[in-house]
Amino acid sequence: MELFTIGFTKKSAKDFFTKLKAAGVRHLVDIRLNNTSQLAGFAKKEDLAYFLQEIGGIEYVHLPQLAPTQDILDAYKQQKGDWQTYETQFLKLMRERQVENTVSKAIIDRGCLLCSEEDPSHCHRRLVAEYLAAKWSNVRITHLV
Repeated sequence: MELFTIGFTKKSAKDFFTKLKAAGVRHLVDIRLNNTSQLAGFAKKEDLAYFLQEIGGIEYVHLPQLAPTQDILDAYKQQKGDWQTYETQFLKLMRERQVENTVSKAIIDRGCLLCSEEDPSHCHRRLVAEYLAAKWSNVRITHLV
């Protein structure tokens, strides 16, 4: 199983869609809690679904069960929380939700987890990818940066 991740921040639409097409992504799996912000530019939910289909024949899927809760997100972003606390809380949430049992492997295989962060090292998309890889067998993770 091949799983990709990507963030849209600091990427042009051309760079973003070119990376997805070149990787052979079949499903873009949006794991953002908030996916309709005007700040998202071309990555707003409705626009993104349209562009993905038209440009690359890629299906858009929104899986909010792979997003942090608003409380966890706010503690990290607005209240300037530390990454380690965020990571611990988020992984606990993934275990409680048992996402490995509720998320379709067919959507994840050749799927690409989307979030806004440019760098996957401090983004929940990396945590989700690593969590699923630890729970399932034969998952290869590629970060499209």
